[in-house]
Order: sequence, then structure tokens, then C-alpha cells
Amino acid sequence: MDNRRQFMLPEEDLEFLEQYGLSWETINDGSQWLLLHGFPVPEGYNHRESIVGIRIETGYPGAQLDMVYFFPVLKRIDGKAIPASDSMQAIESKQFQRWSRHRTPQNPWRPGVDSVATHVQLIEEWLEKELRR
Repeated sequence: MDNRRQFMLPEEDLEFLEQYGLSWETINDGSQWLLLHGFPVPEGYNHRESIVGIRIETGYPGAQLDMVYFFPVLKRIDGKAIPASDSMQAIESKQFQRWSRHRTPQNPWRPGVDSVATHVQLIEEWLEKELRR
């Protein structure tokens, strides 16, 4: 796979992505997207890995990262619905499933502290938390 770098991320994010070990790319497709390929999905879903899309907001890293987008669509194997996951987002002609998940007043975005690394941690937590619901 030719991992494209259509825009640059902060050095801190590049270091994290190198350590995290997944194939990744940055693309411009209406918005700026970070795509993480082969993202591990916990047992209990219909797929064991996914492409994860993270929209890199204008003004990042001062502006917060929000939500997560999965391709292919994730479903729980026990048949329980996943709330706030019905919207789809086209990214390069693939239909990504948007999980509408947000930071809370108890866990706000902290410019200068939060980054792609802390957002990926949240994504991992959201996947695990959904299975406990």
C-alpha cells in the first residue's frame, strides 16, 4: 500500500503513529483525514480489524478531535444495536460508519496535552465500553 502524506501532522503525532505500529496515511477528501489501517477491533464485533478515520479539524492541535469513523461497518455479534452509529461518511468512495462519540465536560480537550495519541486511546475505550453496555 502506498501510504499517502497529503498533509503534515505535528511531530508528536508522527512519533506516536510510528510507535503504534499501524499503516497510516493523511488524505484530503473534502476534509483532512488520518486513516489508520488494520486497527484492531475487540472480539465481540463482526470484524477483527478496521480502517479508522479521524477527521483532523481546522486549527488542530488547538482544535479538538471528535468522533471516529470505521470501515467496514462494525456491528455487535450479539445483535445489540450500537447507539449513535447510523450515519455514514464517504471517504474516497468508501462508506465509513460514523460513531458519534464526544468528549465530556469531565474529559475536555486540552490543547497542548491532547493529540492523536489521546484520541486513539478514546477510540479503544469506546470500542470496549460499547461491548459492556
